[in-house]
Amino acid sequence: MSEFDTDVIVVGAGFTGLSAADVLVSAGLDVIVHEARDRVGGRVESAAFSDGVRVDTGGQFICDEMPEIIALTRRFGKVLAETPMEGAFLVQRDSKSMETGYTFEESGRIRARANRIDPHDPAIAGLTAGAWLARQSDRPDAKAGYQAMVEGLWCRPIGEIPLWYLIDNDRRTTSNGNELQYFVEGTIHAVAEALAASLGACLQLDTAVMHIARRDESVTVTTGNRDVFRARQVIIAVPPVMASRIAHEPDLPKPLIDAFAAWKSGTVIKTFVRYERPFWRDRGLSGMVLWRDVLGLFACDVSSDQASALVVFTGGPLAAQWSGKGAGFVQAEIIRRLVAALGSEAGDYTDLRMRDWVDDRWSGGGYSDVITDLSAFDAETMLRAGAPPVHFAASELAPSFPAYIEGAIVAGRAVAERVLAALQSEDQSATATN
Repeated sequence: MSEFDTDVIVVGAGFTGLSAADVLVSAGLDVIVHEARDRVGGRVESAAFSDGVRVDTGGQFICDEMPEIIALTRRFGKVLAETPMEGAFLVQRDSKSMETGYTFEESGRIRARANRIDPHDPAIAGLTAGAWLARQSDRPDAKAGYQAMVEGLWCRPIGEIPLWYLIDNDRRTTSNGNELQYFVEGTIHAVAEALAASLGACLQLDTAVMHIARRDESVTVTTGNRDVFRARQVIIAVPPVMASRIAHEPDLPKPLIDAFAAWKSGTVIKTFVRYERPFWRDRGLSGMVLWRDVLGLFACDVSSDQASALVVFTGGPLAAQWSGKGAGFVQAEIIRRLVAALGSEAGDYTDLRMRDWVDDRWSGGGYSDVITDLSAFDAETMLRAGAPPVHFAASELAPSFPAYIEGAIVAGRAVAERVLAALQSEDQSATATN
């Protein structure tokens, strides 16, 4: 390996890149992981309340049907906290009325109806999820609930998302319907940090990859610091929109460039509001609130032994709109709405942490990228195929739980296995030649 600096370079230290590196290092390969940020985790990160209690300001929730991330939490001795869900839901239909005990049944039926459609059915090839929803005969309230769910989960306007893509992604999220089942005491970001620590000295932070050259069965990577590294294989483990911004020499094949162009980043703002105690439970409420007068706004109880808190998600067009008005507006609006829903005690918070992911420098947005090109049926397939010896991987491309932490781990392990197979084939060819 004297002509190479390393066997494999991994670009990105989110769960995808860390998981890929974990497989490769375990197989005995030399690996360098370049991460543009000053931390690991990608779209998973954490922040501390004033007393040091940490919360996940990025990806957070997991469930029993996610074996890879469950296994990692156990590997590093992390404790799972069950998300509190006892009590009634609140739904705000307009600025004055709140309904107690809403169960999402009607909106769930719309979701199930959509998922019965074959995503490859030519009849829906030109339909966005929004256009399909407009054709349905359900009550306006049920449609609004479905739209709120779509824009809250996919963090893009429902009128942009191809129906076939929405169905395909939903079918790959193979859970019991409760992806909010657990969060990690001490943060799931700490799991990413522990995985990074297990890799040893191969991780390089504050090292953005700017240029990749494919020459003579090797790859040369140039960083923003003008450092140059030569490797046998490269894995680009960042979201599609961010991966598309890296310069390549020669240019990537046009079908691959077109596949990258099909994606847009999600828009989301995540806010933690901490209280002395979970006062909403006194009224038999779960702390879960869904707003209908604005779509994409949702609150959830994330209280634990460490802190009593609500997390409020602002997703999709609403996040983009509010982000432009500044952090002060967003915080004041969230508190105002919590007071209207839960009473005056909601205004007596003890701490607040907010993370605006809209137009994030190194993620593009959150919590995932979304295909918005109605005709880009093969975009994921093209990205998975890559341009060997350069490979692409991201949670968005995972065969299960795309856009979740679980999907990131699955995608990272899968691309590592492909790279191992490619290197083994190279070694066998070299041996046969010699």
